[in-house]
Parts: sequence; C-alpha cells; structure tokens
Amino acid sequence: MIHAPRVLLAQTQYENAGAQEISRLIAADLVERGYETRQLFFYRRSLPDADAEGLEFCAAERPGRPLAFVRFVLALRRAIRRFKPDVVVTFQHFGNVIGAPMARIAGARRVIANQVSTTASMSPLVIAADRLLGRLGVYDRIVVNSEKTERTYDDYPAPYRSRLLRIDHGFQDKTIAISKADARAALNLPPDGPLLGCAARLHPLKQVDRAIAMLPLLPDARLALAGEGQDRERLEAAARALGVADRAIFLGELAPARIGVFLAALDCFVFPSAAESFGLAPVEAAQAGVPVVANRLPVLEEVLSIDREPCAIFVDALDPGEFAAGIRRALDEPETARRLIEQGRKLQRRYPLSGMTQAYADLIASMIEPA
Repeated sequence: MIHAPRVLLAQTQYENAGAQEISRLIAADLVERGYETRQLFFYRRSLPDADAEGLEFCAAERPGRPLAFVRFVLALRRAIRRFKPDVVVTFQHFGNVIGAPMARIAGARRVIANQVSTTASMSPLVIAADRLLGRLGVYDRIVVNSEKTERTYDDYPAPYRSRLLRIDHGFQDKTIAISKADARAALNLPPDGPLLGCAARLHPLKQVDRAIAMLPLLPDARLALAGEGQDRERLEAAARALGVADRAIFLGELAPARIGVFLAALDCFVFPSAAESFGLAPVEAAQAGVPVVANRLPVLEEVLSIDREPCAIFVDALDPGEFAAGIRRALDEPETARRLIEQGRKLQRRYPLSGMTQAYADLIASMIEPA
C-alpha cells in the first residue's frame, strides 16, 4: 500500500512565537495538499492547544541535565523512526543542529533546515556545529527568510552557501471584526487611555525592558505584554523599580487565535527587539492596522517597508526619550498614524501566505520525487 508523503516539522519548544507560527501554517497547508504531517517539539510549554492533533513532544520540559538530555535524544530518535518521514523540516538553531543529525540517524533521507534564529541567539559552539552540518550536507537545503538573513552567510563555505534558498515568511492576516472596547474587555485590559502592546517571547534579546523603561515618559499610557519566557521575573522587577508596575500588564502566553483580539485592543505596537531574522510579530501588527514603533534594525527596516516606504516608525530602542517620542508621534499625529496603517495594510501583498506555502510545497516535492 502506498502511503501519502510524510513530512515531519521539528523544532525546539512549543510556544506562540514566530518559528512555531510558520511551522503551523506550513503543516496546515501540507495537510490540504494530501501530505501526512506531524509537528515534533523537543519539549512542551503550556498553551491551550498543546494537545491538538498532529503535535508530538519528546520531553515534558527542557532537558537540562545530562540524563534527561540522553532520554530526550532517544525519544527524538524513536519519534522520527516511528513516523518514517520522507522529509524532515527543522526550525530554530537547536532544531537544526540536534534535529537534523538525529533525523539522519533515524533514517530520514531528506532534511530541510530553516535559519529562523539570529547568530546573536546562538553560542559559538552552535554556530560552528551549524556551519559544519551545512558544509557536510547533513542539511539538503537551508531556507533563509529575508535578504538580511541571507547575507549573514556570505562568508560561509561554498558547500554551505550552495544549499541556501530564500523563502520570505508569509503570514496569516490577524485582522478580526471586533471593536477596540470589546477586544480590551475580552482580555481584561483597561478600557480607557492609550494602550501600547508587544507580542514577544520574554527573552533578553527581545529587549522588552526597553519598552518598560519609556513608560515613565508616557504617564497616560499602559503597556500590555503578550508572551512568556525566562526574562519575566526580571521584567516585573524592572517595572516595580521604575514605579510603573501598575501600567505594565503581563498577559502571559496567548494562543494564536487570540493574537488578533490582542492587536485589536492596541493603539500602538512596540517592538524593541535587538535581533531578528525577519520580525513576524510587527509585520502581523502592521497588517492588522496597528501603528508600529520598532527598533532600528536593518532587517526590520527591510521587511517593514513597501516600495521603500516604511510601514513603521524606527527608533533607537536603547534611548527611552527617542522611543517615547516615536510612540507619541503614532498616538498624537493622526496623519502619521493614518499613513502607517495605510502602508501596513499592504504587507500581505508583499508577504502572501500562499506564496510561502507554495514555495515550501514545491521544495518538499522536489525532495521527495528524486528519492
């Protein structure tokens, strides 16, 4: 009996972040095309839909100790062997450097790696391992998601660069038909006053503390944070130290279906991240009609633009005064807000979901047919 082609999408942790969103969208599209898919996560984090069909976890939590890591690796190999994938698609740096070799050991014939992590988030050892795996051909193809990310590999060995393929992220429009008042009520957010928001993993590289730091300069504004992570305790302490704990609202992890409600509640989306390979969250916010104020990163200036016209206000997020001034422009200048919203609405034409999923489907098909 001939089975449907099987595609395994593997990555590190399960949470509502960019890599997981891209994996979810690709998996859903492949199912519609007749593929059998599974999303495999190294360890689980609590999200409302963590028991959804097609998800599998190798460990209950991050395997930090040696024995737990050995158990995790064995579970990873078993999971891959049990599914018998025709193609394994890996995401994030640990997903690549651990998932790809284990896929080969478990018998996978084709591996596609995705470079959705920045080098700033990787240790020198991980960078060296990734470089070696790409050079040796453990990855058949290596997908990058922006021009800036692609240029990161300009000085890599020729065998590595020959495997690179650029597929820009597509995204699902998060615009929903709900009033701002109803959206705030649905999330128990304050009904009145300017509301700023940021959706990001609470990690030092996201620099969410820089968004908190400018709150004293915006005494009438509140900041809602959608996300969870290792940096939460430090961020809460920073808010208390600045005397703005009552205006920094930690919502925790929101399921993907709730992000549209979150965006509808906002007057301005802020994104102070120090390193990105694409920047899916501010792109989604801009498309949903929320004015965006983002850190001045080359990759964000690249993706948050239409015909070289910016879809966001770019600032130095390390300068609270400049950051707050950018937000004031978005809040207090109707013409500026109108222009940002108008430009942001065009991003779906630049990054259509169908364009990304078709590119991945073509790539996966090309991996299967020669086999």
